[in-house]
Amino acid sequence: MNKIAFTSLRYFSSIKSKMGDFKKVTHCIFDMDGLLLDTEGVYKASYEKLLKQYGHIYTEDIRVKVLGTKEQDTAKIIIESYKLPLSVEEFSKESKKLQLNDLSKATLLPGAERLVRHLHQSQVPIAVATSSGAPQVELKTTNHKALFGLFHHIVSASTDAEVVNGKPAPDIFLVAAKRFEDGVKPEQCLVFEDAPNGVQAGRSAGMQVVMVPDPVITEEKRQAATLVLNTLEEFKPELFGLPPFPQ
Repeated sequence: MNKIAFTSLRYFSSIKSKMGDFKKVTHCIFDMDGLLLDTEGVYKASYEKLLKQYGHIYTEDIRVKVLGTKEQDTAKIIIESYKLPLSVEEFSKESKKLQLNDLSKATLLPGAERLVRHLHQSQVPIAVATSSGAPQVELKTTNHKALFGLFHHIVSASTDAEVVNGKPAPDIFLVAAKRFEDGVKPEQCLVFEDAPNGVQAGRSAGMQVVMVPDPVITEEKRQAATLVLNTLEEFKPELFGLPPFPQ
């Protein structure tokens, strides 16, 4: 069996095994980095370069640990893991310098634009819940203003005072749900995530979570997701009671 056939079989097996678990939703909340925008490589490269200056190698276990976390939490985890002689502010300043040019050129990931435009056109309320701060969001969406303008709102956890605790705490998704105009309940929201921390946050908020994980994420760390996909291109809205893509 070739790789494509195996992937398709695993996907449809997952759909079949969890079919009874899917519940109808009315609203969707999207993570940004690694889910809508291809930025994780930029972060990885910047942390690798910064750590190399101090004689360290950025390992995959630490990378997975920081995926989806607030900027401040990411800095703390890396500083503590490698015992760096830097403050959180110093680490953030240095890493952002290394990220500046590449983040402004961030591209959309497969299926992201199609899904966002479809939901918007179908009048499904959508929001973004990102661990990044507002200035970073502005930078990363430089070439995608029209698309991100379709979202009802964007919650930027690292600079939003109402998001007290970052992922894996549920704060960001509860805040995102509350800011929809119609006072939606958490269980009416479907979260789209790529990181284990984000999946845990969504589930802790009482929401279903569609995960599109980085290949480095182990099967064990995918188990909490309601549904796991290879890309957003595979998502079938009707599984959660949302309008299907036009034929």
